[in-house]
Amino acid sequence: MLVVMQEGASPEQIQSVMDRMIQDGFDVHRSTGTLHTVLGGVGGKSEFDIAVFEVFGGVKEVHRIGSPYKLASRAFRPQGTVISIGKVEFGGNNVVVMAGPCSVESRDQIERAADIVADGGAKVIRGGAFKPRSSPYSFQGMGEEGLQFLRAAADRRGLLVISEVMDATQIPVMLRYSDILQIGARNMQNYNLLRELGKVRKPVLLKRGLSATIEELLLSAEYILSGGNYEVMLCERGIRTFETYTRNTFDVSAIPVVKKLSHLPMIGDPSHGTGRRDQVPPMARAAVAAGADGLLMEVHHDPDHALSDGAQSLSGPQFIELMKQLRLIAEAVGRTI
Repeated sequence: MLVVMQEGASPEQIQSVMDRMIQDGFDVHRSTGTLHTVLGGVGGKSEFDIAVFEVFGGVKEVHRIGSPYKLASRAFRPQGTVISIGKVEFGGNNVVVMAGPCSVESRDQIERAADIVADGGAKVIRGGAFKPRSSPYSFQGMGEEGLQFLRAAADRRGLLVISEVMDATQIPVMLRYSDILQIGARNMQNYNLLRELGKVRKPVLLKRGLSATIEELLLSAEYILSGGNYEVMLCERGIRTFETYTRNTFDVSAIPVVKKLSHLPMIGDPSHGTGRRDQVPPMARAAVAAGADGLLMEVHHDPDHALSDGAQSLSGPQFIELMKQLRLIAEAVGRTI
């Protein structure tokens, strides 16, 4: 259930409605916009009369939500969510670019990657310290030492850090070094991990699972939101289909669909979406044109010798050229990079 309060509703009126919602068994989540306060009720009695809430003082309108996701729904925050980290805003007018290597391999490698990322105009550097790999014999990352290298390289160039957390035990160390915690596709439905991330107060980027529907993605986000962490952004990173030419099928249509259904910022990952370096630029351009609030891309100073995902990583010159193209497309659709 959603209760939309009138513009100028008093704190006492809002609290009165919240008290009744709690009395009826709802977990209440409050969203304060520029004009209206919206109260989202999750759970509660299976049968309730919305007319009871419509007559409360200060109430503008009440809606019964039919979709299984409540807090991720656009109705909960019609104006959209803007996540601010310092001067960087996700979900606003800017398209935020996050770029860097698949994994941190050495101090020198991540320092060189940070130079490329900063010179290109990206705001966030990515890099994996704990890597979920299909083969147990592949490079698994450098762990905390890799995070230390990543943080130092980012700080020297005024960049934010995004890195992947694989299980709940890694959350404390990730909080020390990373500005954004990334949930990979394989963990999209790791509900214990999602619940724990609902308790932290740091932005989370949630990637769509390999075979997940859009509704399943939004329901996974609901786990984090219901824990009280409203700073969640979603990521289309390609889904598994019958096509084998590319690593995955990059579902560009998911970007406008999610933005219609949900208030959460939507990010595109054309690197994992295609798995091919030559296909990353056209899909990145398409994602911006489709309304993506940001891009997550893999960049390496020597991609042919990268320890992981070299085939889908852009070189420095390729990334710089792509950023020039993306600025033109962003301007054409009323955005900036």
